[in-house]
Amino acid sequence: MKKVLIVDDERPILEILDLSLSSEGYEVLTAENGEKALEIFEKQRPKLVLTDIKMPGIDGIEVLQRIKKIDDQVEVIVITGHGDLNTAVAALKYGASDFVTKPLRDEVLMVAIERAWKKIAMSEQLQNYTKNLELKSEQYKRALQKAQDEMIKAERLASIGETVASLAHCLKNISTGLGGGMYMVHTGMAKEKPNMIEEGWSMFQRNLERVSDLVLDLLRYARQTEPQRTPCKLNDIVSEVMSIFKKYADDNRIKLNKVLAPNLTEVYIELDSIHRMLGHLVSNAIDACIYDADISKKWEVTVTTKTETDADSGEIILIEVTDNGCGMTDEIKSHLFHRFFTTKAGRGIGLGLLITQKIIRDHGGEVFIKSEFGKGTTVLVRLPAKVHEDYSQTFSDNGKTPTTNSEWK
Repeated sequence: MKKVLIVDDERPILEILDLSLSSEGYEVLTAENGEKALEIFEKQRPKLVLTDIKMPGIDGIEVLQRIKKIDDQVEVIVITGHGDLNTAVAALKYGASDFVTKPLRDEVLMVAIERAWKKIAMSEQLQNYTKNLELKSEQYKRALQKAQDEMIKAERLASIGETVASLAHCLKNISTGLGGGMYMVHTGMAKEKPNMIEEGWSMFQRNLERVSDLVLDLLRYARQTEPQRTPCKLNDIVSEVMSIFKKYADDNRIKLNKVLAPNLTEVYIELDSIHRMLGHLVSNAIDACIYDADISKKWEVTVTTKTETDADSGEIILIEVTDNGCGMTDEIKSHLFHRFFTTKAGRGIGLGLLITQKIIRDHGGEVFIKSEFGKGTTVLVRLPAKVHEDYSQTFSDNGKTPTTNSEWK
């Protein structure tokens, strides 16, 4: 049952409010002065307090201030005499959620009380959400620490300092986003602006997704196990990835195209890994269009699948992701597969292409990138269609090792 503490030095008003609120299902606590009110509050801790302002001894303003010092989440509605607007405004500055004037009208009082309980409910929901977020953050920290340990053991990081600095920067940006979302939710609650509350929640969710993506990327980069291959339809994976990014592309006026080889045979791949690899490539292609300074272009991203036959390796699956965005300079291309290199300031830590490269190599494949500054980029992925006894040697015969080339002729 919801507890409400009523403070007023006039006994008839206490009795009337007690009767009225009790009939509405509230558990009502009453006090005839400020000292008694504070004593009851310390023991019972109600979430809502109604207090008269003008009382002998400890007045309503002091009751408000002292209650807020004990628990700033408590909602306090002040009761003031008619015409005493300045005092009511002062109470709002000290943290009162609302004020009502005497003589009290039931309908006005109930509206103020209902509004206060909505704020209490939203505040409790936010506290629970924040508590869950802290638990998730702790889980992510542990997973991140484990991933870092694995990467160090596998000598995947050239420098601990480089790793910590890059991750700290990324986490700082995410933390800033979470803080901004919390600020907007609090402000929206205080000012009763639902749109601001909704936007704040959206910021929370987006930044939680960034934390999740970061941990998944780190775990995938540190993984040492072989791909868990199953027969998959590559065209279906391409179609699903394209559908995921359609709204993002549409919002940025970018056309998505797919040119899929008909009757493409099933390929033996790890579905989740190839799905993530394609997601990285399509996302990068869309971002290349978004970052393009030439706004006169009609931006397009095209994903093509086809096959070819290699004399040594048999049937090869080709995946080509092309965009007509900003392209890359020679300087950028020379750093593409370096750890923690990124051109997306504040949006990543530069593991996307590195993980893409690792997934392709784990499948015995290779990746090529061709790009011209101002004109666009094409990424070509070559994967063996079937699993050989030693698939890691698929491209190793005749000196052709699974490798990554920044250009091809």
